[in-house]
Amino acid sequence: MVTEHTSSSPAQVLVASNRGPITYTLGEDGTLDARRGGGGLVSGLSAVDDKLWVCAALGDGDREAVRRGVGEPGVRMLDIDPEVHADAYNGIANSVLWFVHHLLYQTPVEPVFDAEFRRQWASYETYNRAFAEALAQEAAEGAAVLVQDYHLALAPGMLRALRPDLRIGHFSHTPWAPVDYFRLLPDDIAEQLLHGILGADRAAFLTRRWADAFIGCCTEILGGTGRTRIGVHGLGADADFLRRRSHEADVDERMAALREQVGEDRKTIVRVDRTELSKNIVRGLHAYRTLLETRPEWRERVVHIAFAYPSRQDLAVYRDYTAAVQSLATEINGAYGTESWTPVVLHVKDDFARSLAAYRLADVALVNPIRDGMNLVAKEVPVVSDHGCALVLSREAGAYEELGEDAIVVNPYDVTGTAEALHEALTMSGDERSGRTKRLAEAATALPPQQWFLDQLEALRQE
Repeated sequence: MVTEHTSSSPAQVLVASNRGPITYTLGEDGTLDARRGGGGLVSGLSAVDDKLWVCAALGDGDREAVRRGVGEPGVRMLDIDPEVHADAYNGIANSVLWFVHHLLYQTPVEPVFDAEFRRQWASYETYNRAFAEALAQEAAEGAAVLVQDYHLALAPGMLRALRPDLRIGHFSHTPWAPVDYFRLLPDDIAEQLLHGILGADRAAFLTRRWADAFIGCCTEILGGTGRTRIGVHGLGADADFLRRRSHEADVDERMAALREQVGEDRKTIVRVDRTELSKNIVRGLHAYRTLLETRPEWRERVVHIAFAYPSRQDLAVYRDYTAAVQSLATEINGAYGTESWTPVVLHVKDDFARSLAAYRLADVALVNPIRDGMNLVAKEVPVVSDHGCALVLSREAGAYEELGEDAIVVNPYDVTGTAEALHEALTMSGDERSGRTKRLAEAATALPPQQWFLDQLEALRQE
């Protein structure tokens, strides 16, 4: 069931996403505390004043806010049944679609598409339909609707059936699977997903590679993309915000604390990730261990600052991965650490100010995902780096298309090669590092979030 919270007048620009710009926490005394979120989408949408953001109520606080009629102008939160949302979000979006697009399955034993999958798929359909119905209700005649990501792949087609007058766009923030891997999905489900996105006038992606993969799937499975136009918009870093925020007092405090942990005259290899399976944190730690083993001259002279912020801990496979990261960091410190040197400084509690402090301190940034739609960390570090930073970058990150020329590029599965890349990055001359950092920052900020969103909106209106 969806609880209605309708705005006073039809909207000309609408955005739909699982997570909205605000989260409510329910206090023990019954009070609701509102907290605004961040990220590229929130930043991008600030470019448009007259808009409506349709999102899901994600927790008890959000659902209570909807039931009380609490909200803020420009946001409509949908109170979808918690069990339906759990099936759609954890069961399908994060445990199936994310795994397909990031090529994460261990195919000898998974996936298994059985009756339980079909039951969860029905919830995914219900979840998407709730969004389509809310958007249809709220949109003005001929309005522009931008649907976000793999959580809502069916919504464009459902919305098209309800409101053929609308201009509908869909944006994928993840990679798109190559056709042979996409066909792991049951045939009818694969067709339904493609038809869902092709309900949009325009389907857009972060890189040409992901767009071409989508076109390949449509061509192979459906015979083409029909009337839907395909676009590419590579989300960039918000340079003004990052540079301002990274020099505030709390960041300076955390820099001082990190410097103390690292010690004097030591180089730093920095990574900042969620403990998401696709981020490849464990192989990154193995590569660092290989560096210490094969290049003993770096012992006592380098520290790996690894921020691995827990993600999706309601799924067992993610809890196990987080535990594996912590275990390996402890193992490395036990094998190589000395009284005055801790080889790995690991933090698992999310702290944005500390992340910015690490960006500023980094001599080397390690970004080695198995597969990533874009990866904004790769773009953010060069923007805020104090003294220049060498970027070790996986060729499987979307950011590789824009940053590959000035990064040290690695195969994310090659631990030995990544260890050599870390050595190359650590020994890079100051002039070369400075020049590369400048070019990386320019490329990283070419399409800042507000322009990224406005470009999509303009392209959709011109279709």
